[in-house]
Amino acid sequence: MTRISEMPDSPAPGPARVGIGGPVGSGKTALIEALIPIFVERGVELAVVTNDLVTKEDARRLQAGGLIDPRRVVAVEAGACPHTVIREDPTLNIAAADDLEARFPGLDLILIESGGDNLASTFSLDLVDWWMFVIDVGQGDDIPRKRGPGIMLCDLLVVNKLDLAPHVFVDAQAILAEAREVRAGTPVIGCRCKGAQIEGVAEIADAIMRAVLFRQVAA
Repeated sequence: MTRISEMPDSPAPGPARVGIGGPVGSGKTALIEALIPIFVERGVELAVVTNDLVTKEDARRLQAGGLIDPRRVVAVEAGACPHTVIREDPTLNIAAADDLEARFPGLDLILIESGGDNLASTFSLDLVDWWMFVIDVGQGDDIPRKRGPGIMLCDLLVVNKLDLAPHVFVDAQAILAEAREVRAGTPVIGCRCKGAQIEGVAEIADAIMRAVLFRQVAA
């Protein structure tokens, strides 16, 4: 009989995989740029997979930004409908994340940014453990009411670019309140990722820490 002390250790769990989806221009890459320094400060080892149709634009932006080792950012070129490679057949993204995990064994977190272009974009749970959907106030105050699958099914809805609300005739607090009502109390966070006053990004990092890294965060 094999004694418990002689049993082989269970394999260590791999890094958590978190999806970041949403329409083009909603600020997904900017959000990642704002999240990276927070995770670095908290000792979280991370890498990023980006998705674009036929370019590596988002990956190049992150690689050149000086926020993360460029080797920790890889690009997936969807070549067609961006939803396919994160939902129907996420093979390319799974392979990209697996490659990062193999090359950087100490990773805690892999962020997978979607090339989704509308409110129907969702992530396969074969690809990610948890995912957020990013919209912005510049798209109009009726976006939550449209109840797209991305808005309704995500683990966290992010309403970005709150600072632009007065310039596009949107009531930021009203759109946040309506988003929370539409989502029946499931998480919604408003944020601004650029400028002198960053807002809401640390709260988004906290949500990821709790939900998929199972780490305590300061109150």
